[in-house]
Amino acid sequence: MADNSSVEIVEGCRLPVLRKNQEHEDEWPLAEILSVKEVSSRKLFYVHYIDFNKRLDEWVTADRLDMKKLQFPKKEAKTPTKNGLPGSRPSSPEREVVSISTAPSRGKTLPTPKRKGEPAPLVSQVSPAPPVPSIPSVVEPIPAPVFPPVRETNTFKAREDHEPLSSVTTNGTVRRIVPSQPGRKRKANCGPNDEQVAAKVHESNVGIVHNQDSQDSSDGIPTAPRMTGSLVSDRSHDDIITRMKNIECIELGRHRLKPWYFSPYPQELTSLPILYLCEFCLKYLKSLKCLQRHLTKCNLRHPPGNEIYRKGTISFFEIDGRKNKSYSQNLCLLAKCFLDHKTLYYDTDPFLFYVMTEYDSKGFHIVGYFSKEKESTEDYNVACILTLPPYQRRGYGKLLIEFSYELSKVEGKTGTPEKPLSDLGLLSYRSYWSQTILEILMDLKPDNGERPQITINEISEITSVKKEDVISTLQYLNLINYYKGQYILTLSEEIVDGHERAMQKRHLRIDPKCLHFTPKDWSKRGKW
Repeated sequence: MADNSSVEIVEGCRLPVLRKNQEHEDEWPLAEILSVKEVSSRKLFYVHYIDFNKRLDEWVTADRLDMKKLQFPKKEAKTPTKNGLPGSRPSSPEREVVSISTAPSRGKTLPTPKRKGEPAPLVSQVSPAPPVPSIPSVVEPIPAPVFPPVRETNTFKAREDHEPLSSVTTNGTVRRIVPSQPGRKRKANCGPNDEQVAAKVHESNVGIVHNQDSQDSSDGIPTAPRMTGSLVSDRSHDDIITRMKNIECIELGRHRLKPWYFSPYPQELTSLPILYLCEFCLKYLKSLKCLQRHLTKCNLRHPPGNEIYRKGTISFFEIDGRKNKSYSQNLCLLAKCFLDHKTLYYDTDPFLFYVMTEYDSKGFHIVGYFSKEKESTEDYNVACILTLPPYQRRGYGKLLIEFSYELSKVEGKTGTPEKPLSDLGLLSYRSYWSQTILEILMDLKPDNGERPQITINEISEITSVKKEDVISTLQYLNLINYYKGQYILTLSEEIVDGHERAMQKRHLRIDPKCLHFTPKDWSKRGKW
């Protein structure tokens, strides 16, 4: 490793950086320098590991940098424009590898913006989600019987008087499902007017509020923020500040949380070693003494709003973003620490928040939440969803998802989460959809000695899962086969055994009898 004193490392450089992988072994992934600072006469470098999720970004010392493979951004004569806006950089500038022995420092260069679609691998102990095929919806009658290669009782036939497995895009074109063939990969149709139900693992997190204006004017300058719609950030307004974590640590009740991403807390709080939050009203405070003084005056021991579900120690509270604006905004700020690729917008009026809590003698402690639009034209039943890190990998995420579909059942609708999903969000939803659909298929009984039959529409109506999500899950599980001119569903021994093992571990379930919820017709309310 070369001595870094011979060349100045500036923002935008790329080079291998030493880090520990999940097996605690040394590895040298390529990383980009986002920022440089000096602390106690010691230089620190904030690095983003290329093709890794931003939650792994960190400050490193110079001895972890491999200077032999240092890459500088190419110097540009003129700053190119993007969408006609001066000063915008192209999404991925070319780079040149600089030999340390011959290349002097080029001085400060502009940082390279993060490329759109950069993969987001999972944090430790979570395996990456496999690619998702294009998702069709159901349109015209095609017979689809099922013949089981393994178990005859677990083979299902789609009835001829219902819609088949083909797909309609939003621009009116129709496409048929082509049965998968060994060694052949299908390319997903990703046209701009074709809303894909398949979530891109690497693009965006299910998560944070509110509300990037997707109706920006053609020159890229945002117009007035709209009141409904997607919460997905288009990343076009990213800068070096929002790419870096700005909060070191958050104390929330008995937990200390290490944020994963940037969150726009007030600037004066970002330099504190610990940011203190009241775990009941989520107000942020700068010191423990301030928190203790606040707790003597805060009379909340549960989230504001109506408790609409309670079973055992688990409760759900429904919070109106208009009536409880302060709590909703504080919740969004906290959630943004763990959700990327979403825009934080302070008008929470168009949203409802459903906060899951765990009860003990001290009160109701927040575990996670999801938000949804009061009126959604795209049938979204979840806009943002988050389980706080201390409660992850304990079944609470799936419980939040199950609760969102229970609400959809009461409303008499089918629902789907806002797309695209994050890596962790996609894993949770895929697992929930798979278990829910397999549970229905395995409970079907033969009819008059014939193989059991069910339609995609019937599965969708029973579960409130949107048809496109049902079909994508069947394809993901590789249950759909084409046999003698018909589509059949086949459950293998491996699928059945895996499902039974998964259900034995799933102890937390929503009991519909404990839900006390009356849906409101928000279209008849002037401003919610």
